[in-house]
Amino acid sequence: MGLNRRTAMKAGLLTTAASATILNSARAQGTSKAAAPVLTVTVQGEAATRTNIPVVRDRRASGGRYLALATKKRPGREGWYAAYAVHAPEAGVYALTAVATAPVEVPHTETTASYLQLSLNGGPFKSLARSQPYWYESKPAWGDLSVLDLGELELRGGANTLTFRVTEPTVLESGTAYALALDRFTLRRREGPRLQEVSVGEHGTYRHGGEPAHLRLRLDGTPDQPHHMRYTITDYFGRRASEGDATVAPGETTAIVALPELPPGNYRVEAAGVTAHFACLPTLPATSGPANRFGVNVWATSLIPPSRLDAFAAAMRDMGAGWIRDGQAWPAAEPSPGAYDTEHHDRATRTLRKHGLSPLEVMSPAPEWAMTDASLPLPADLRHAYRFARRLASKHPAAIQLSNEPDVDVTSSTGDAHAALAKAAALGIADAPGSPDVPDLPLVVLPGIAQAGPFQDLMLANDVVRYADVWAFHGYPDPAEQDEPEFPGAAEEQRELARRHGAEDVPRWMTECGAFFSVRPRVDLTPAQQAVQARYLVRSMVEGLAAGNSRQFWFAGPPLHDEGVYFGLLSREFHPLPAFSACAALTSVLGEAHFIAPVRGLPTGVVGFDFDSGRGESVRVLWATSSKPVRVAVEGVAAVYDVMGGQVATAGDEVTVSRDPMYVVTVGAARSAVRPVPRSRSRLSPAEHIVLSQRYRARNAAPNKDNGDAEPPLGYRLSRRTRMSLDVYNFTDTSRTVTVKARPAGGWSARADGPTRIEVPPQGRTTVKFTITAGSRVTRRTDHHLTFTATLEGDEVPPSVSLIQLK
Repeated sequence: MGLNRRTAMKAGLLTTAASATILNSARAQGTSKAAAPVLTVTVQGEAATRTNIPVVRDRRASGGRYLALATKKRPGREGWYAAYAVHAPEAGVYALTAVATAPVEVPHTETTASYLQLSLNGGPFKSLARSQPYWYESKPAWGDLSVLDLGELELRGGANTLTFRVTEPTVLESGTAYALALDRFTLRRREGPRLQEVSVGEHGTYRHGGEPAHLRLRLDGTPDQPHHMRYTITDYFGRRASEGDATVAPGETTAIVALPELPPGNYRVEAAGVTAHFACLPTLPATSGPANRFGVNVWATSLIPPSRLDAFAAAMRDMGAGWIRDGQAWPAAEPSPGAYDTEHHDRATRTLRKHGLSPLEVMSPAPEWAMTDASLPLPADLRHAYRFARRLASKHPAAIQLSNEPDVDVTSSTGDAHAALAKAAALGIADAPGSPDVPDLPLVVLPGIAQAGPFQDLMLANDVVRYADVWAFHGYPDPAEQDEPEFPGAAEEQRELARRHGAEDVPRWMTECGAFFSVRPRVDLTPAQQAVQARYLVRSMVEGLAAGNSRQFWFAGPPLHDEGVYFGLLSREFHPLPAFSACAALTSVLGEAHFIAPVRGLPTGVVGFDFDSGRGESVRVLWATSSKPVRVAVEGVAAVYDVMGGQVATAGDEVTVSRDPMYVVTVGAARSAVRPVPRSRSRLSPAEHIVLSQRYRARNAAPNKDNGDAEPPLGYRLSRRTRMSLDVYNFTDTSRTVTVKARPAGGWSARADGPTRIEVPPQGRTTVKFTITAGSRVTRRTDHHLTFTATLEGDEVPPSVSLIQLK
């Protein structure tokens, strides 16, 4: 069926519903018979009938021009919009694709756009709030544009109006802005209507014992006659939980079915080729407030469409998370010195806090204007870090982490430089203005270290721990371990490292833990992978707490596909996966989760850990180490729960333990649990407000860290004689007199090129030049420590300790 060419030309349409379409359709179906043509309508982005978005020329665009929005200017009530006349050859369901910029980073470009809203024929605008995996898997088109799948629309035959709108900014390198590039969009007729969405509630969860729940099945169009569908519901263990038929009436799009009473757990729904998940949550919610030990990585600006943020936050709360780890790009937040653009991120943080989630804010690398070639990725002047951290603290997050995995980037930055930045940022947080509503300053959390090694050792040698409230690190299993990955030894390594540095009293947070699951594009985790993820989540949380960690943060909460690996606890449709339900059960049953001791006397092949829930209960978490179930004797049991939180019937005084962790609850006073004692924050002294920072020219930079794979020597690469600078910062409001001294080792010597007793103005910096000389016995490519110390009115200033080598 052809398209009216006059109407098409007037609306700027391009039609391919001719012989080429028939041929391509027949080939696609693998048959020699002539197939019905695929009715296709393509509209150029610049052909809007009404728009307030500029059109620019580019020979790469299909029509030589395209719609290009890039502005910081707030739109009017209508938003930034483009309305199009679309002539549909016939009524029905059409698949909508567009050559445009995606709202998230994709493999071929980091450029992002604002999330789109869409209105059809004057109806209400709906957000195209698809998850990151959908956008990430888009094919490249040209430049920064991708071929985007925008879902389905039901068009009426003949004239239609389609309006794209942008009302929310996106985060760019230069700050937040309203952004969109649209070359063209295409509508392809397909059979329908079909089942488009299966859901339960607003975010796929409901609490056991609460209001009755309903299953909602929605088509992508309206049927002319009753549309019948068969559905089945199975639980995590593969047992059939329910089944039935649902019917969508003519002219409607949705059927609603009441769910039977189900025990807590994760359920998979299959209907008409669509698979969905929902979670029945345990009756008892997780512990809230400071006693909650569980967090999740979010990165809301990058991974969560604004229209979904409120439901997402509610889901994370229902899952039992008390904390979220998030952050904003410093370059976007401070696009020029002292000019802050944080409202977009601040709104997201307020939404998360509204749901009882405590934010851990992560500082990102510095803006380009603050860096030099030698300082990358840190600011050349630490006062920028001080002021930015002070600004972050003024927004009152619960905690601020001073950087993320600085030890495994691809720069030459060193542990001593990051330690100096951490000190300056911590002082900025300490000096932030208070608030009557939030009287406590944010906790200062050390950088999340990816792996123990020379970088962290050097940071610790710089006495950075005294500035922090929390010690932080990350831990992941070997990515090759796809089947039952082992919990890494990072927690034990960090506990021993803290002991060696006299920091046992500093709470340790594992701010990233998770597992790598290989996936194919457009395919979520398989049921087998979902089970492994659920089991690993419980084991990693339990073993981390047993190793002495105060808090565990799973990576990640939102749907997340990155380079063939899936991390999220939600599916690409934002449905709760089994690991989500496993976390809800864990946080419900363990309560305050005070670790007592490993469970003794278990049969071979079973491990267990005993916890005090804080409710007068002992909770033993048990699992088998192989696929063979093991029977375990238990006494005085009040209740037993499976990995999903469902209550398990016991056979006398025995339980059967499998790879799926289970919880054995005994009522009564728990044995002496290890309860965290809050670390009292002492006021930092004037001497601790003096920060020493070594600075070298770019030609003397340390070797590139190569994602943490670089081998020693790792120090600054010096000549026989090298000039360098020692920056002395004074983060007090009074001028200070400081005496500095160099303490080289390994045959090196250091000579000051001027006075070493210096005056540093308030909130100022004074630089002392030194010449570092290698003695005749210094061997090449060998690391040695170079330490600078200082005194302030007789008090020792925390040192600056670097590694140097003769290149």
